[in-house]
Amino acid sequence: MLQLVDFVIRNRFFLVFILLEVLSGWLIVRSNTYWGATYFNTTNHWVARTLALSNSIRDYTKLDDINADLAAENARLHAMVTTLSQQKPVDAPAGYVPDSAFASRFTYQIAKVVDNETSQTNNVLTIDKGTADGIKPGMGVISATGVVGKVRFCSENYSLVTSILHSQFMVSSKLVRSKEIGYAKWNGKDPDLIDLIDVSKYTKVYKGDSAVTSDQNSVFPPGIMVGKVAEVTVHPNQTFYNIVLRLSTDFRNLAYVYVVRNQQLGEQEELKLRTVETK
Repeated sequence: MLQLVDFVIRNRFFLVFILLEVLSGWLIVRSNTYWGATYFNTTNHWVARTLALSNSIRDYTKLDDINADLAAENARLHAMVTTLSQQKPVDAPAGYVPDSAFASRFTYQIAKVVDNETSQTNNVLTIDKGTADGIKPGMGVISATGVVGKVRFCSENYSLVTSILHSQFMVSSKLVRSKEIGYAKWNGKDPDLIDLIDVSKYTKVYKGDSAVTSDQNSVFPPGIMVGKVAEVTVHPNQTFYNIVLRLSTDFRNLAYVYVVRNQQLGEQEELKLRTVETK
């Protein structure tokens, strides 16, 4: 307390000067319309900027919750779009009506990426869902923008996913405009590009055309983006195009993914096994 009194005594002239300055400013603002308006406009401007900064900081701290909510909404929309597209396939012949169980066979579960590789020849990523969440090896994994990979190994709380950026991974893909089906396979170089192989050169392929997962796929729903045609070349002595796709998924910035569960996969695999046994 004595120190505070000593400070006031030593700086009494300066403090009086500050007090008079504040009082003078207040009198000017109160008695002059122009300066009063200027004061209030300036004050409102800085108050608004302060509030905007405060709101930005608060929103930034909630980004994880916002992203999780968006991921949940995307999973719901994915399931809805897949069901609707299977109920009324665009290229189905007249009279074909799929049963409701087939149309709604794919379900989606959100997972967060906790580890990811893009610079190896055989890249994998790790997600925070495992057997405790019903995840099993062989399930497909997609992002909000396209195909990601397939679950390879599971522990109780984590799963290792073979990325599409893996030399041994292939996914059946269809070009939207030409309807041609091939296989998307990474060449181990650029994580933004992937090859589309086994597409006959006797059909027209358009640069910029979209490649999506085909109907000949038990792991991924049809119509999931793989990429867009970036380059098309063909050699005279070959019967297939050399097609390069620009991947629709940015693997360097993966945060949330969706594990795809085909509820009829067991039935399909059982039929395949019977076919093998009877050959």
